[in-house]
Amino acid sequence: MRIVDLGQQQREEWRAGVRTRMKASAANSATQLCMFEQWCDPGHGAPSHLHAVEEVLCVREGQADVWIDDEHVTLTSGQLVIVPPGHKHGFSNNGKAVLHIESTLAAPVFEAAYDDKRESPRRWLPG
Repeated sequence: MRIVDLGQQQREEWRAGVRTRMKASAANSATQLCMFEQWCDPGHGAPSHLHAVEEVLCVREGQADVWIDDEHVTLTSGQLVIVPPGHKHGFSNNGKAVLHIESTLAAPVFEAAYDDKRESPRRWLPG
């Protein structure tokens, strides 16, 4: 049995205004899922991107403008959306407080391809 102490997991700045903490991934023996949480300052979030696998985005605190392809919704605390694999999606904190959002990907390694070519394709691998 592997116990992960989230208090010992470091937050990493993925981009300006976005801090990320990995919860479960290949780095701590997950074989099917990648779970992480992010804290996004107002106006910040994740630009349009896609994954080869399904993703669940769940708002814990705050509110987010979430889009999948051309459809936009506002999610608030306690709401989630399921993003089908291969669909362009993203989110932005459209509130006045910090957005706390959790993500679960159906793969143990985080991989994303971005529309904005200034964003490097991200592949988070165990260190």
